[in-house]
Order: sequence, then C-alpha cells, then structure tokens
Amino acid sequence: MNYFEHAVAALILQVIIARFTGSWWTGAALASGYFIGREIAQAEYRWIELYGHGLRANMPWWGPLDLRVWPKLDQWVDWIGPVTATCLLATFAGRRRS
Repeated sequence: MNYFEHAVAALILQVIIARFTGSWWTGAALASGYFIGREIAQAEYRWIELYGHGLRANMPWWGPLDLRVWPKLDQWVDWIGPVTATCLLATFAGRRRS
C-alpha cells in the first residue's frame, strides 16, 4: 500500500462506524486504533527477530516502542496518516454538524 491508502482505508472505516454510532470520534478512535495496533504488532515481530533471538519471551514490554525497530518512513506514515486523517475528518464533521 502506498502512503495514502492506509489513510483512505481508515477514513472509509471511520465513515461506516460513524453512520452506525452517530459519533465521528468513535469512528476515528476505532479506525486509528486498528492501524496503530497493526504497526505495533509488526514492530514486535521486528524486535523479536532483531534482538530477541526469535523468542517472544525475550521481548520487554517496551520492545515494540524501541526506536531501533522503526527505521523506515513508511512504518511511521502507516499509522500517523490514518490518525491525522480521521482526527481531521472528525473535527470538521463535528463543526459542520453544530
């Protein structure tokens, strides 16, 4: 996926959730949470492979937050893009409603 596809997918998910719940912020939280969780899980696997000798038991609680396993721009954009896009939409949709 390119840099924008994650943000677009998060926005689509946000719109669907907002239609069911009536809350743009609930949609933003759930859509953003999905992409944040996905990237954290991938960072866990990178940490285990690089520093944990292949064993999850060797990973400390902060392992997926270790900046050494976040060296590429796309790893950051894959969660920052959806968070930014959904928060902007929730902000503007909330202002439009009032």
